[in-house]
Amino acid sequence: MVLLRHIPFLKTVFLHSITAFGGPQGHFGMMLKTFVHRRRDITETELLEYNAFCQLLPGASSTQVLTLIGYKRGGFLLSLLTLGIWIFPACLLMGSFSFFLENIDKEPLKFIQPMAVGFLGYAATQSYRIAINNTITRVIVVVSTLATYLLFKTPWIFPILIIAGGFVTNLSSKRIPQKGPPPRKVKWGNIWFFAILFLGVGITSELARKNDWPNRRPINLFENVYRFGSLVFGGGQVLIPIVYEQFVVRPASEKLIQRNPNAIRINKDDFFTGAGVVRAIPGPVFSIASFAGGLAMRDKGILWQMIGCLIGTVAIFLPSYLLVLFFFPIWNNLKKYAVVYRALEGINASVVGIMIAATIYMMRDISLIEFGIAGLVTIAVIIGTWLLLSFTRLPSPAIVLICLALGWIF
Repeated sequence: MVLLRHIPFLKTVFLHSITAFGGPQGHFGMMLKTFVHRRRDITETELLEYNAFCQLLPGASSTQVLTLIGYKRGGFLLSLLTLGIWIFPACLLMGSFSFFLENIDKEPLKFIQPMAVGFLGYAATQSYRIAINNTITRVIVVVSTLATYLLFKTPWIFPILIIAGGFVTNLSSKRIPQKGPPPRKVKWGNIWFFAILFLGVGITSELARKNDWPNRRPINLFENVYRFGSLVFGGGQVLIPIVYEQFVVRPASEKLIQRNPNAIRINKDDFFTGAGVVRAIPGPVFSIASFAGGLAMRDKGILWQMIGCLIGTVAIFLPSYLLVLFFFPIWNNLKKYAVVYRALEGINASVVGIMIAATIYMMRDISLIEFGIAGLVTIAVIIGTWLLLSFTRLPSPAIVLICLALGWIF
């Protein structure tokens, strides 16, 4: 009965989920208009604070902010319902797309791939403008870009760079000094469940690989995607190159083929197509994991492909949900630590470097030197996507439609 009074709120969440285009930045603007100015579920100050808090955590930031709005209104159960309603349309669409990909005429989609690179390049340049503003962050972004590009096939380069970035910016306390009285000790007990689950799925996945368990692929898939959701700072723009590295680039490595011939593999063209289509639908960009999960299990039949979509959905959003609810109760205490903000400065700089390197690396896998009009149009799509995003207010779905039209014409 208590939930009945929250039905109008949940209806609003659903409407938000099918109209929220534009990624985290667009989502924030819509949340401000809908949940602050129109419904008054929270104040503008609270929304800004929620957004700042979620930027400190890995995972889907706009999803975490909306989850907190539900948590503030109705506690744990409403936050869970809010999360489910918010992610359902996008994950359903992207998961379904993995089924129909083979039956779709790929010719009109040929410029979706360079468009996806243009989106990533735009995210990198915008993030650079916001996050890189002093010498140390410039050094971090250069080192991070070079390290990511040279070691792109090494999956642990991403968390190593993120941790190193946070460490380096804490070597000096002059830019962001500790102010006010020392904060009281933070109780970290609630994070144990997240950590145990993280270690547990990692160990289980490795045992399944080494012992070649039957049907071990779902276990490996859950571990891979759960790790992405646990370590990705910077939202879907960073998630896409990490998934690309894990499921497209790395399985093509000769060393990995010898060591793990049954590693999860996704076709490069299929992945690029999904990375482009996800920009055209409302909701979180993290729904790309539902698409990837479906592709990872596609050769095992329809039932397993459905399970793959479900695994991708649960594994990518579960860490975000656990982290935001575990850390939010201690936020008022945690935010007094200057070390947190100094670390975030370095983390953001590392993320920018990862995005720049990923943009360059993904361009390598798109033919930019084809003879004739198609090659020139491919280059024009990458540059044009970046220009339209940077200097116009044209919505993302419109850009996708333009690229589809180009595919039909050329």
